[in-house]
Amino acid sequence: MTKATDATAPLHTLQPDYPVPYGIPTIDSIVDALGRIHTFLNTNTPAAIIDKTTGKEIVDYRKIDGNSALKQGDFRLLSYEWGVLYAGMLLATESTGQKKFAEYVAERLRFIGEVAPLFRDINQESGDFRIGFSSVNNPGALDHAGAICAAMIKTQLAGYVDNLQPLIENFIDWIHNREFRLPDGTLARNRPHRNTLWLDDLFMSVPALVQMTKMSGEKKYLEDALKQLRQFSRRMFVGEKGLYMHGWVEEMPDHPAFHWGRANGWAILTKIELLEVLPEDHPERQMVLDQLHAHVRGIARYQAGSGFWHQLLDRSDSYLETSATAIFAYCLARGINNGYLDPVTYAPMTILAWNAVSTQVNEHGHVEGTCVGTGMGFDPAFYCYRPINAYAAHGYGPVVLAGAEVIRLLKSGSFEMNDSALMYYRK
Repeated sequence: MTKATDATAPLHTLQPDYPVPYGIPTIDSIVDALGRIHTFLNTNTPAAIIDKTTGKEIVDYRKIDGNSALKQGDFRLLSYEWGVLYAGMLLATESTGQKKFAEYVAERLRFIGEVAPLFRDINQESGDFRIGFSSVNNPGALDHAGAICAAMIKTQLAGYVDNLQPLIENFIDWIHNREFRLPDGTLARNRPHRNTLWLDDLFMSVPALVQMTKMSGEKKYLEDALKQLRQFSRRMFVGEKGLYMHGWVEEMPDHPAFHWGRANGWAILTKIELLEVLPEDHPERQMVLDQLHAHVRGIARYQAGSGFWHQLLDRSDSYLETSATAIFAYCLARGINNGYLDPVTYAPMTILAWNAVSTQVNEHGHVEGTCVGTGMGFDPAFYCYRPINAYAAHGYGPVVLAGAEVIRLLKSGSFEMNDSALMYYRK
């Protein structure tokens, strides 16, 4: 068969000139991509304490003092991005059967559980979350607490570690009792303006709250999680587009309606996490499902032909971005696997999204094409020209989650090519 660009060939022999692989990926190819990521990260994210003066590793933790520090790797073990990665690695072990992914998580979280309390007094003196374990001992924002807390609970419930309870309770206390809120209880920030909502904060709070519900059995955390979804969605979901705004400022009559990809990813991931804990007979379960379906329909509308989504979802003049595409691929696959979404409608676009994401995992295990950390903006240029970098930590967890869940999707049903189109037939 010949390329679509060959003008001399008979038309029936022409093949589409797809920019990314088109067709059914093999499970082995996904496992290989996840393995490359694991190898890179396992080598470049040490779990160790050093003496800041000599640079030597401190093996005897009784010697930890104000001159001790976490050994620096390419990424921070305590960041919310790594909370996402830990959850992804757990799922990778579940879907592949390979223990190395969960062992990566267990080694690092067990280390954090052992060492963080030893830094508590040092952290209180410094007041700087970038020093040692301050973001664990003295969280100052939802970014410090939510994703890492949710991952810790999942890891402890799975039986991989048993020393995280004090850290979990400290994080949950921050989220549930101490984080700034609007008068109606909606989690908020006072930057860049007072009484501002960031869509990201749905993910920085709700998954931890629902996992704490699962761990403790206390309904107050689940009710808080549902409140956040209701009140964020009421203010920030744009029904005619099926997308969320990135930011909302109480004092502004017209809010900056920029539909940033990764933030919309965090929002849809939040709904998936909530549904997995919400009882089948809960009176608000249908509300969550309705919100998920409305959001998925909006996201589906804006997938590019290559399988990626754009940095600004409704702006084709913004670049194609990896982390958002990976989050959407994971959520679509998870929604299908859990029975929330129709496989006939959404499985082909899920596979297309994974095929796009797979092109961004290079031979070294780096995830390319990811937007760096991004605050709330007020003009399109702010989003459209944010840098991308293989060391933007935000890409790794979503890609591992997506690959692991697409493996489950491939195992759960049958894909076929019909007239060169990808079709899904559920077994």
